[in-house]
Amino acid sequence: MVRILIALIPVFLWVHISALAKSITPEICPRPIAGSRASEPEDVTSDHGVLKVTLKFLTAVDSQGRIRYCYISKDGAQAPTLRVNPGDTLILNLENDIAPDSPHGSRSRPPMQMQPDSCSEAKMTASSTNLHFHGLMIPPVCHQDDVLHTVVGPSAAPFEYRFRIPDDQPPGLYWYHPHLHGFSKAQVLGGASGALIVEGIERVTPQLAGLPERVLVIRDQDLINPDAQPTTPDSAPHTVTLRDAEGDILNTGTDGGKPAKDLSLNFVPVAFPDYKPALVEMKPAARELWRVLNASGITYVDLQVLYDASPQPLGVAALDGVPIDDNGVGGRGLLWKTHILVPPAGRVEFILKGPPLGAHATLMTRGVDTGPAGENDPSRPLATIVAVADAPEPRFKLAAAPTPLRRQSPAALRDVAPVRVRKLYFSEKPQNPADPNSPTVFFITVEGQPPAPFDPASSAPNITVRQGDVEDWIIENRSQELHAFHIHQIHFMLLDWNGVPVDEPFLRDTVNVAYWDGKSPSYPSVKLRMDFRDRKITGTFVYHCHLLEHEDGGMMGTIRVIPPVPSP
Repeated sequence: MVRILIALIPVFLWVHISALAKSITPEICPRPIAGSRASEPEDVTSDHGVLKVTLKFLTAVDSQGRIRYCYISKDGAQAPTLRVNPGDTLILNLENDIAPDSPHGSRSRPPMQMQPDSCSEAKMTASSTNLHFHGLMIPPVCHQDDVLHTVVGPSAAPFEYRFRIPDDQPPGLYWYHPHLHGFSKAQVLGGASGALIVEGIERVTPQLAGLPERVLVIRDQDLINPDAQPTTPDSAPHTVTLRDAEGDILNTGTDGGKPAKDLSLNFVPVAFPDYKPALVEMKPAARELWRVLNASGITYVDLQVLYDASPQPLGVAALDGVPIDDNGVGGRGLLWKTHILVPPAGRVEFILKGPPLGAHATLMTRGVDTGPAGENDPSRPLATIVAVADAPEPRFKLAAAPTPLRRQSPAALRDVAPVRVRKLYFSEKPQNPADPNSPTVFFITVEGQPPAPFDPASSAPNITVRQGDVEDWIIENRSQELHAFHIHQIHFMLLDWNGVPVDEPFLRDTVNVAYWDGKSPSYPSVKLRMDFRDRKITGTFVYHCHLLEHEDGGMMGTIRVIPPVPSP
């Protein structure tokens, strides 16, 4: 008996050691628990004019079968914030560590053929990926910011992105995310995104000097509790859940009901139906710069901060990475709002004065009416803000005595006469006209061209312009859901909303277009002044709706910027 027990000792040890090893093995794409502190992402900062970083692209399946994606740096940081200065060189090696036979991703989509002369592989699959540096004014070429030809295959050699941050890049909040047509939604919805900050915003907006800054990334994901029912009294009557052809919960028009997607704040889930918010601690009445990115795949947010149910003033300093004063107009500095609508891919940077001790304080999103064919985006909390006397300050603080940023800038965009006016429009139709419940085909069409979904194998652009031109684009929405217009490589200015001029001389890269009510003789529209004067930007790139379900479904087009006519 003794000999048998002795013989079994190695077996017991092996079992316990295996269990211990399993318990300490790092989880792939880990996520915090609901109600935990919304810790800021780790930072990777440039050194002597160079930021060199390696990001592994990984995937995992959680306990409920939902697919996660993430970027992990060599030191284990998930979705690190990349911090650079104008003029720095960014060298990013992307390692796609998904197994070639991985079932993860959008399983229903077959491989897609890309345009000829691909930067790497010829086909896009659910296990492939690439990177887009959203908002940066860098060329649309291989190894910089090309999404039409670049595919990083599973288990391929590391792919190097190498480019220089332009000297005239506005200082502010940008971001990086995958942009593989047909598979963008799955990867972004799974968590593949991160912030990128171009330093120096306090040099443009002196009101920000010396402020601590806090980075907050809002993401959406499939519902953690899809079978639960709303618990709030005003939502009780809405027990029948209607879904669109893609399976997303339709807008109820009530500011309540089950959301199409759950939200998270710095990966802390705020899940339906209880909406247990994340935790943010601040020193009492402290002033901070909050840099907020809506990295959602399809969800709009309308941000508001409440102290004891009273909306607080938010001093907006920048939209979509561009300071309010950095547009050739100047004189505004801050734009004071009590709520801020941020579409998917939008960014906002604002001053917030923290709550006093004992106040009930909440960061929330108000409900967004996305139209009868849109997803349900109800109001819900995102974070409880707690005033704590010894709360740690955010890791980064803006320079207390910044040198004003002075540089040569072209004429203010609003003062430049456009060389032409174009009209584009959003529209949708069922894939099978005889079956209204068949998957939706999404279009963004140049007036005069036949509607057609984006074809990744086509090399013919939808629009051609000359570098140096300024154009006005009218974007109409002929569908019954909201769309968020976005263009790569450049920024634009909103001139009018539904035909009414607006005094908003702020540069953006994403703008909301209201939905059509289905009966009005005219369609909702925005008029944008498009700026193609940047000498760095020639080549072919894309514009699209930034609800990634729409982009993947065909709502994307291409524009080719050709060199200017040589002067005599």
